[in-house]
Amino acid sequence: MTTSLLQVLNRIEPADKSIIELARKRQDALTKPRGSLGKMEEVSVRVAGMRRCITSTFDNRAIVVMAADHGVVAEGVSAYPQDVTRQMVSPFLNGCAAINVFAHHIGARVVVVDMGVIGGFEPHPLLESRPIGSGTANMAKGPAMSRKQATDAIEAGIAVVESHVARGLDIVGTGDMGIGNTTAASAICAAITGRSAADVTGRGTGIDDKQFLHKVAVINRALEINRPDSSDGIDVLAKVGGFEIGGLAGVILGAVANRIPVVIDGFISGSAAMIAYALSPQVKDYLIASHLSVECGHRIMLEYMGLQPLLLLDMRLGEGTGAALGISLVEASVKILREMKTFEEAGVSDKDAES
Repeated sequence: MTTSLLQVLNRIEPADKSIIELARKRQDALTKPRGSLGKMEEVSVRVAGMRRCITSTFDNRAIVVMAADHGVVAEGVSAYPQDVTRQMVSPFLNGCAAINVFAHHIGARVVVVDMGVIGGFEPHPLLESRPIGSGTANMAKGPAMSRKQATDAIEAGIAVVESHVARGLDIVGTGDMGIGNTTAASAICAAITGRSAADVTGRGTGIDDKQFLHKVAVINRALEINRPDSSDGIDVLAKVGGFEIGGLAGVILGAVANRIPVVIDGFISGSAAMIAYALSPQVKDYLIASHLSVECGHRIMLEYMGLQPLLLLDMRLGEGTGAALGISLVEASVKILREMKTFEEAGVSDKDAES
């Protein structure tokens, strides 16, 4: 039986502030000047609060890559044809895409989920099939999906992460594939933050100036026609979202309900995080932004949620590539807290003792 969205929302709790304080005290006592490891110190402290444990380990890592098609592609918003969504899933399953390389590098399993790719797929042992529909409807002409489909997408994502928690899961990264999904992500960002479509829309797969202006116009039309309610994450998802975005929002919510850190990738994962954040602001305690995408709306998303990216690498591929790199830094930060000795443990005098 699928865990209901309401049940998961009721299980979400803020990070443990008392553990955060203990972790910060240990971090400050390690054999280095306080603050000298910058953001790495704060990450280790935050993870301690998420996991309710100062000395966490990450034996089970996963990147969840969700794929789906978008009806708005019919408006000519992408440089690539819609078939590419389906075509790109095969490299994920064959282990030869960028995300597979990065996941192997950090020792993470790649979980590939069909949330609604047109044409579907033959059964594959590495593919989880949870399609909500055969791609979304064209949001420039009406809602991308029904409210029920939006809820179903979120609950499908919850089911995916719950199944992997049962197998063993200590940290999860989010990834995506879907031609047209930067248009949906831009619309979600504009709807929730109140910023203009022009402010939050980027070049996606590499569109030219004429296509960019057209893309902004399409997003404005979708927002005007659908009028998503910024206070209702499910309404925003239904009006201008995507099945994979809803699924990733469910992954985030399900992981947070299980006190598992979530390392989000770029712009598409950011839009899923915004949906999850709209449904439960406490998810912020468990979100780690891996990098800052070159998509201009991504910075606006992260600022809205109060998140600081770990990396600035001019990446915009998606797939969870940034999340994989972020997980490696999260694990390194936690190892410092676990394995590095304090001044007292090392028998070294710190500056406070000398003064």
